[in-house]
Amino acid sequence: MGIVVEAVYENGVLRPLEKLELREGERVRVRIERGIVEIAREYRRRGISLSTEEIERFLAERR
Repeated sequence: MGIVVEAVYENGVLRPLEKLELREGERVRVRIERGIVEIAREYRRRGISLSTEEIERFLAERR
């Protein structure tokens, strides 16, 4: 069974924002997805602007 948990990357370690029901030493598979806010910041930092239609299309594809 899989779950989705938000986490913060700090000092080289992913820190979950909620308690995980895992055994000590248990291995898990992690899939990294950047949030829309981080993606927008990266675009802005690179001087790229997106239209409302492009943003809506992007969000629809992520659902």
